[in-house]
Amino acid sequence: MRFLISVLDTSTGSATAEEMAAIDAFNDRLVADGHWVLACGLAAPATALVIDGRTREPFVTEGPLIRTAEYVSGFWIVEAADHMSARELAVQGSRACNRVVELRALLE
Repeated sequence: MRFLISVLDTSTGSATAEEMAAIDAFNDRLVADGHWVLACGLAAPATALVIDGRTREPFVTEGPLIRTAEYVSGFWIVEAADHMSARELAVQGSRACNRVVELRALLE
């Protein structure tokens, strides 16, 4: 099963050198243990575009869909045997990046 672990933050690129080292070590463990699928950071919400192309002329709005203090600043997609295994990976990811994370199963 695949899962999305979203990292919640209040600013983009805010990780300290120590946090980045812990994230790199966590990523290395994900690869070594066969859980790694994909991970990356995201640009700040101010750079987002919301696009509704359901009509003849698409409606484009600059900025995020929802304006909140916290937002998704990055994510991991991991492979895990079950929800409890994914939950443990999310706990480890939260500790590594020192941020709150959200865990959701991918629909496959």
